[in-house]
Amino acid sequence: MAKKKVTKQVPLLPLRGLLVFPSMVLHIDVGRERSVAALEQAMMDDQIVFLATQKDMAVEQPDKDDLHKIGTLAYVKQMLKLPNGTIRVLVEGLERGQWNQYEDGEKFTQVEVTSFPDEPERDAEQDALMRILLEQFEIFGKGSKKVTTETFNTVADIEEPGRLADMIASHLSLKLQGKQEVLETFDITKRLELLISRLHNEQEVADIEKRINDRVKKAMEQTQKEFYLREQMKAIQTELGDKDGKGAEVADLKKRIEEAGMPESTAKTAFKELDRYEKLPSAAAESGIIRNYIEWLVTIPWSETTEDRLDINYAEEVLNRDHDGLETVKERVLEYLAVQQMTKSLRGPILCLVGPPGVGKTSLARSIADSLDRNFVRISLGGVRDESEIRGHRRTYVGAMPGRIIQGMKKAGTVNPVFLLDEIDKMSNDFRGDPSSAMLEVLDPEQNNSFSDHYIEESYDLSNVLFIATANDLGSIPGPLRDRMEVISIAGYTELEKKLIAKNHLAPKQLKEHGLTPEQLDFQEDAFVSMIRYYTREAGVRGLERQIASVCRKVTKQIVSREKEQVTVGAEEVESYLGKKKFRYGVAESENQVGVATGLAYTAVGGDTLQIEVSLSAGKGKLQLTGKLGDVMKESAQTALSFVRAQAESLGIDPNFQEAHDIHIHVPEGAVPKDGPSAGVTIATALVSALTKRPVRRDVGMTGEITLRGRVLPIGGLKEKTLSAHRAGLKTIIVPAENERDLDDIPETIREELEFHLVSQAEQALEIALEGVKE
Repeated sequence: MAKKKVTKQVPLLPLRGLLVFPSMVLHIDVGRERSVAALEQAMMDDQIVFLATQKDMAVEQPDKDDLHKIGTLAYVKQMLKLPNGTIRVLVEGLERGQWNQYEDGEKFTQVEVTSFPDEPERDAEQDALMRILLEQFEIFGKGSKKVTTETFNTVADIEEPGRLADMIASHLSLKLQGKQEVLETFDITKRLELLISRLHNEQEVADIEKRINDRVKKAMEQTQKEFYLREQMKAIQTELGDKDGKGAEVADLKKRIEEAGMPESTAKTAFKELDRYEKLPSAAAESGIIRNYIEWLVTIPWSETTEDRLDINYAEEVLNRDHDGLETVKERVLEYLAVQQMTKSLRGPILCLVGPPGVGKTSLARSIADSLDRNFVRISLGGVRDESEIRGHRRTYVGAMPGRIIQGMKKAGTVNPVFLLDEIDKMSNDFRGDPSSAMLEVLDPEQNNSFSDHYIEESYDLSNVLFIATANDLGSIPGPLRDRMEVISIAGYTELEKKLIAKNHLAPKQLKEHGLTPEQLDFQEDAFVSMIRYYTREAGVRGLERQIASVCRKVTKQIVSREKEQVTVGAEEVESYLGKKKFRYGVAESENQVGVATGLAYTAVGGDTLQIEVSLSAGKGKLQLTGKLGDVMKESAQTALSFVRAQAESLGIDPNFQEAHDIHIHVPEGAVPKDGPSAGVTIATALVSALTKRPVRRDVGMTGEITLRGRVLPIGGLKEKTLSAHRAGLKTIIVPAENERDLDDIPETIREELEFHLVSQAEQALEIALEGVKE
């Protein structure tokens, strides 16, 4: 430890942001009044002052609590007054000191200082530390370039270890607190060790700075290189005639990618492809492929939505305005709206509207979109037989493009449109894949939030889309695909509904298309009834619209030729415009006949009536079936014959009738394929009628599958079959008892005009359908 030396009272000079080590000589600018007074007092005494650094340099008038206890005794070598009133002082640090008593005078502050001079002697350990310290200082000076060679040589000539440490500390970029720590280290050995440690830290920091600078410099060089090359490329493209090059186009694409709202992974892919596109020459074949791909990515909606109009009353008004009837579908849409309004998070359902042509399936989907205020897009799947039509082509193929689903989303412009998949039952498959299997992912609510298109190659969210599919025949749709959709059957329209549709929709539409006004052509309601009954026989209204259009054309010709100025078309005038009646209405057959029964059939175009004829001729029991019957219907005929043979006695028939007669069963319209099990009861009735000579009632229609024991099994499509019976003028309908649950689906107006008989055994149907008594 250094020997203590107590001095007399010494003026105090507080320093702000500055620290003076012993043996240091430097200039200090002094401007505070008390500091100036302290200097003047020192100059009058022995020119000794005590320099103590402030803890907080922002304090203007420090007291003893604002000063470090350890400071430096200094000798004032020179004072110079500057023009601005500040005094510049040249001081030389002498020894470390610690103030003990603090006397705050009127003009300046005096302190009593205990000095701590360094020991002049040094030992071997200090010599070693001095050598290490000098080596570290030399390395630091070379690396940081903050220490000149002259400075290092001056420092290297110092032989006192304490002074050497102080001198090196003054040249390091230490914070004020670090320098204060060195000043407060009285032990020379510890001071040397502290400086070595600090130099190590400084060297590490210097190395890190060098690495950072090198990295920044390298990056800047790379950026400058790329800039230079881009400028060269622009110049070359300009010479070749491409005035702006790709710069403007790339900038535009980059902006569109940023604004597209893509998921992060998709945006990353888009920027990567854009970078490739920018580097490729315009003449390169791949350049156009990448350009088209990026264009698709930025054109597809990723986040654009329309706000649903969740107003049930408005939706009901729109649906009723555009369509008469179809109550089941309307109710389902309103239910969806109600749940959506309650939860705000329901995924779009996947509805499949199944029904004959012309019943308004496609137009209904458009009305649903209008009621929701959603965009509407439609794609037709009829005849699609290539899987890539749905999933898209891989970009490796020439002319590759996304599938119809992504194309439809681009056309829609939002992520939540009403998407109509028209004629989904008309898809087929061949060696190019099965598109119906590709549709499974589209129409699965659990999967379509990450739909994968081969062209886009990025997951696309279809969960917000309201998919509506249409089909004529549910049986043509594969089971797994059908399972993913909510099937809603549209059987067809009643005569009353057709009349309202013609009055409210079809006639106004055709008048507008033919340039007519309601004053020029006035349709009476009985005209529509006449067209429905005698000129059309269909489940929908497409044929009815054609008949109305035909009348409009003829009236337009009359008005243009000035033959007439105003026309009123009633039931009597219809025949003059449309010609002779094409269908009979009101009576299926003109009289009861033996061996002829009327069956009810379900076809892809709705319900229809089916005449089944049975004739007997001399022979040996041969059974002949004609009328282009399918395998199932042939089996029904065999089953009906076996039932009649088994029950011959109870039915009043000769048990050996087959030994003497050949039986011919014919279903007219032989060019039309017919199949299905529901003709069993009808065939049995016609057989019994032919064998017993009992006529079949002409106003009776029947349907039902028959077993060998005469049980009548339930059938499907009862509503469609009933509507066809009503159109044909039948009055009595025989249906299986188990189909009683389906009677509620039949419009009440139709039920009131028909008489239904529910039967569980074929004998019950025979009693109702056949006239006379068993012989």
